[in-house]
Amino acid sequence: MIEDDISLGLGVAVVATTNNRGHDPEFWAERTTDRICGISSQAAPHIKEQALAFRTAVYNVILTGMRSAIASDRVTVVNKLQEIGRGDVANFLKEP
Repeated sequence: MIEDDISLGLGVAVVATTNNRGHDPEFWAERTTDRICGISSQAAPHIKEQALAFRTAVYNVILTGMRSAIASDRVTVVNKLQEIGRGDVANFLKEP
């Protein structure tokens, strides 16, 4: 994955690329957590420690939710494929 921060007048744009696949749930959980939990570099050490613990908890909740959503959508797609007689493709999607 290639990742670049591009500074603009209004903020920072992040570009992340992959080859022949989308980003995994961990990537999206990290990005989402970053948008929710900013931690000041100037925070007192005990505050920073609490913020990092909170950030980890938020990341884990988001990651679990994303994985559940992906699994649920996969079930929906597999069932739709089976309904239209494409069990061969459905079986392919069931593979991990």
